[in-house]
Amino acid sequence: MDDMNNRCGQQEMRTEIFGTPAIKLTQALKRAEKFTKGKKMRQAHRERIRCVALTRIIYGKGHWRLAQALANLAHSYLMLLGFPVQAVQHANSAKGTILIGGRPPQVPAEEMKQILSTLLTIYYTLGVAHWMQKNGKESLFNLEKAECVMKELQQTELEETTEQKISEEDLAAALGRACLLQNKPLMATRHFEKAISAVISARGEMAPELIDLYQETAHIEQVKKNHKKSIEYLLQAHCVVLTVHTKFSPQAASAALLLGKAYAASGEQKDAEMAEMYFNESLLACKAALGSGHSQTINALEEFSKWLVHMGKREQAYDLLQESFMSQPDLCSDFSEKAAERFYIMGGICLAEQKVKEGYQWLSKALDASNQGFCFQIREEVGRAFLDHTHKSHVIRGCTMERNGSRIQIEFKKLDESDFISSYRN
Repeated sequence: MDDMNNRCGQQEMRTEIFGTPAIKLTQALKRAEKFTKGKKMRQAHRERIRCVALTRIIYGKGHWRLAQALANLAHSYLMLLGFPVQAVQHANSAKGTILIGGRPPQVPAEEMKQILSTLLTIYYTLGVAHWMQKNGKESLFNLEKAECVMKELQQTELEETTEQKISEEDLAAALGRACLLQNKPLMATRHFEKAISAVISARGEMAPELIDLYQETAHIEQVKKNHKKSIEYLLQAHCVVLTVHTKFSPQAASAALLLGKAYAASGEQKDAEMAEMYFNESLLACKAALGSGHSQTINALEEFSKWLVHMGKREQAYDLLQESFMSQPDLCSDFSEKAAERFYIMGGICLAEQKVKEGYQWLSKALDASNQGFCFQIREEVGRAFLDHTHKSHVIRGCTMERNGSRIQIEFKKLDESDFISSYRN
């Protein structure tokens, strides 16, 4: 076995030294695919750069093969490294090379398919890269061009000999996100539903790719205030999550939290029981999978406690928040921003219960946590009724503080007890 590996290594070394550019290009392409499948992103990207250099040597500057290599490099910058600026630069270079060379008048059908596939990669990469940069107009423009190229590509009566980087569901999902960025929720929903159908046709009803698609579609329905439809999509996502992952996993916790928030957002009394059930499920899954001190667990706990306050279950919310500090005694940790927010909620609960002294202590701790350099922002003025020990209303002067670019303003004003509303928002 060792002798065989040594011979293979020696053969590769001879190819690197004495091989022609064409042989080296073939080897570089194989290595790029191998590294990509092995999740070795930087090594795969390095091979893509080598492919561009070798292709330019072999075919020259105006050949469509160079455009193909540049398109693959742009796609690598986007999908492997997450660098949209470099992806746009190389995709535009690939597009320029295609446009300068033009479509050859007579080429073999298989080559024409590769040219179309290259155009699809170019426009898809440009579309997604612009979406990552929040440039909705350019994103949608390029993705719609990619859609036209894909339709032309699907009409070719050729065998699937060329591996296509961009699938139908990838393009449909990208179009949905671009439409959402352009405030076109109806179009976005249609594209996401198309992506869902494509995934189900290709990989079945329990494919992991469906989780994000269901959740993104649910978000659109929630934006449209269609809570019932949103919950339906989230239930489907939750079902897939429990099939792919275990019940006590971070993914299951996230899916349950989204369901809890969706039921809570409906505002209907009949959904309150379901909201509490899924909030509890999310919190239990987070604790089991990640521990009580993890940021995802604390986030689930905060969402649950805010909903409990909204439902008038202040004592239960207070106990939950207090319990979270027992598992995280060190407030000078990465989660002190979250600690300040929890202090703030607990202070609000105490004020609502007319526990002035205790409420003031919690709010002071919230300010102390932020004074230590942890920045959080309270976005609206907070009115609170403070009742002193003789049950007479009085006013405590508000304070405003700025630190590290974050503005914190808390104002206590004289209000009737009935005016108390928890105004804490993320």
